[in-house]
Amino acid sequence: MIALPFAINERYAVLGLGTSGLATARALVASGARVAAWDDASATRDAALGAGIPVAGLADTDLSGFKALVLSPGIPSSFPKPHPVAAQAKAAGVPIICDVELLLRAQTSARFLGVTGTNGKSTVTALLGHILNQAGLVTEIGGNLGPPALSLAAVGPNGNYVIELSSYQLELLQSRALTVGVLLNITPDHLDRHGGMDGYIAAKRRLFGLIKNGGTAVIGLDDEPSRAVAAELQA
Repeated sequence: MIALPFAINERYAVLGLGTSGLATARALVASGARVAAWDDASATRDAALGAGIPVAGLADTDLSGFKALVLSPGIPSSFPKPHPVAAQAKAAGVPIICDVELLLRAQTSARFLGVTGTNGKSTVTALLGHILNQAGLVTEIGGNLGPPALSLAAVGPNGNYVIELSSYQLELLQSRALTVGVLLNITPDHLDRHGGMDGYIAAKRRLFGLIKNGGTAVIGLDDEPSRAVAAELQA
């Protein structure tokens, strides 16, 4: 589990208590945050309560003053229609982030390799992690392919995280913390969640705004949208 020292006594809302959401809520609670968590499924809420997670009806909670709403990737924040709690957070000016953003903020001395693409990202993420581990480098592998970001171990200075990033997660990331960003390909997918192909491409394109100065961008050139992204970055 990742420690989140910046979260002590801060208020965080967690929406969605599946695998990643539950790991997020546990990490926040263990770090001393004041957590209000919710899932629309009663069985999932009951499981969270059993795990010691404070559950509250976020739709009826004033989110003003919360540090962030941590949203599970499967819950829409924009298209095709934002979840009511996400809409409420936006109206209150509360940042909407995902669990990977908390990992980036917590492990500032680590190297992060972010991998995205419509196809093949789980394979490439696992392969990169395997190569780094075989080279004797401390490396944790997770994100979209599992395990959740905040259930990974702390790698310490000069350690590595290889993180698979979905388009949903990319929309919720803010920190320029990646050492390497890899875009494998872009073909039509999840168009309802991004308002069409342009929105989907824009979500994938966000990867490169998350790479720190001096970092490396790697782009596959087998499809026209990826070639257009590469040409834009090179220009």
